[in-house]
Amino acid sequence: MLRLVVHGAAAAIFALSALPAGAQAFPSKPVRFVVPFPGGFSDLLARLVGAKLGGTFGQPVVVENKPGASGQIGAQDVARAPADGHTLFMGHIGTHAINPHLFAKLAYDPEKDFVPVTLLVTVPNLLVVHPSVPAQTVQELVAYARKNPGRLSYASPGNGTSGHLAAELFKSLAKAFIVHIPYRGAAPALQDVIGGQAQLIFDTLAQSYPQAKAGKVRALAVTSLKRQASAPEVPTMDEAGFADWETGPWFGVMVRSGTPDAVVRRLHVELVKALSAPDVGEKLAAQGATPVGNSPEEFAAFIRAESARWGKVVKDAGIKAD
Repeated sequence: MLRLVVHGAAAAIFALSALPAGAQAFPSKPVRFVVPFPGGFSDLLARLVGAKLGGTFGQPVVVENKPGASGQIGAQDVARAPADGHTLFMGHIGTHAINPHLFAKLAYDPEKDFVPVTLLVTVPNLLVVHPSVPAQTVQELVAYARKNPGRLSYASPGNGTSGHLAAELFKSLAKAFIVHIPYRGAAPALQDVIGGQAQLIFDTLAQSYPQAKAGKVRALAVTSLKRQASAPEVPTMDEAGFADWETGPWFGVMVRSGTPDAVVRRLHVELVKALSAPDVGEKLAAQGATPVGNSPEEFAAFIRAESARWGKVVKDAGIKAD
């Protein structure tokens, strides 16, 4: 997964001063920020950066939750909106890297209908196991799974989710057979790992690490390239022998294709400023999220790479939409 450093607020202010007058005049009315999920981290993130945008723009930024069909309902709404930058979309690993390979037909075109603005954050997962699993490290887990094919099961938030695909990638690289148990959401999936109905899960750091600290599960590895400050004792998957492993959800802002480039640039500048705000950084860190703030071109390249990567996992594992 691509990692870029967030630009400083001073650089963003300088970039803003160089924008065309048309971009500086944007927006001319309230801005809609469509989140294709009912709540959770994506909603929190939209409200954090939306509040900063609203303060700068002098226009309200209204977050609208439009969940359903693995993000398709919200994506379709934005794909049909005017191409003027007044409708933002909270793009996600699911909507733009997994759905194109999971569904035979989508209600939107991930590439043709959207223009990437910036990747806001990446969110690493933890690989955690039930305490009964005789493995203190990832390598011990791999060895046990190979010796006991089908004895272990992994929980996921649902078929085709990033947690599901991360586990399938792990199975493929580990050359081990582990049974998949899909749930309707991350919370019940983790609860069944805690209860021993499933033995492992790739789950968000914010949700699973407190359970590991409490001894209810055992954390084996974090899925970021570097160790996390909030869980410094937990090694990375790379340290565990899975070279360059980096997985987990990511979230970024997109607009309708055809939006003027000057407006896209203005949005990019202001979003980077929002990510650079200390209070935003503190709240993101509490969720285990890493701010990125890359350019529209870098975000577009990132999406293409992610789509190719997860498309291969979907194909190799024979995953189909429910």
